[in-house]
Amino acid sequence: MRRDWQVVLIDIHPTSMLGTKLILEEHQDLSVKAMVSTGREGLIEVDNLHPDLVLMDYKLPDGEADTFIEQMKQLSADTHIIVMTDEDDLKLFRKYIGIGASGVISKQSSPLKLIHLITGLREGLASIPLTWLQNEDWGQLGQPELDVDLQLTDMEKFIMERIVQGITYDKIAKEIDVSRRSVDNYLRKIYTKLGVSSRAQAIEQFTLYTKSKKPHI
Repeated sequence: MRRDWQVVLIDIHPTSMLGTKLILEEHQDLSVKAMVSTGREGLIEVDNLHPDLVLMDYKLPDGEADTFIEQMKQLSADTHIIVMTDEDDLKLFRKYIGIGASGVISKQSSPLKLIHLITGLREGLASIPLTWLQNEDWGQLGQPELDVDLQLTDMEKFIMERIVQGITYDKIAKEIDVSRRSVDNYLRKIYTKLGVSSRAQAIEQFTLYTKSKKPHI
């Protein structure tokens, strides 16, 4: 028997949240542990619960989903985040996946489609609408060859060098005389430029690049 997945719902519409809760809890292995209406409240619940899944509206009273996704992943790296949008949108999918989300689903989707998406995540699989495969933007999903010298500023490269060395974020903040929050802001920009969604992926990309730039003797 599979372990129950703990779920946090973030939506500005109480009725919609209750409906989603009922849909999820029809399945014995999904348990909604919190329902909140703002991104900040969501961050608190993610920090407290470290849930398996966050299902969140892409527009909240205190900001859009991308304002909070990266912060949630920093608080709970293993939490899956599904973003609910007004319609299936490949560009939004690329945007949210790039900063750490695990999926995007239209609010008009059937309950079966939502459960299918969650079931896939439990098996380590991502689900996308078949229509996206015919979308002209689909072929542009791949990232261009990485050129850190062009993409990262000197400060961003310095921060990555220190992270690769295992230096803590707090110590980096002291070294460059900024707040810890400013370091987090730098990291969000770095992740976006490198096309990654986690510290480990950023280190891998940066390390591979710096190795390739070393002169051969």
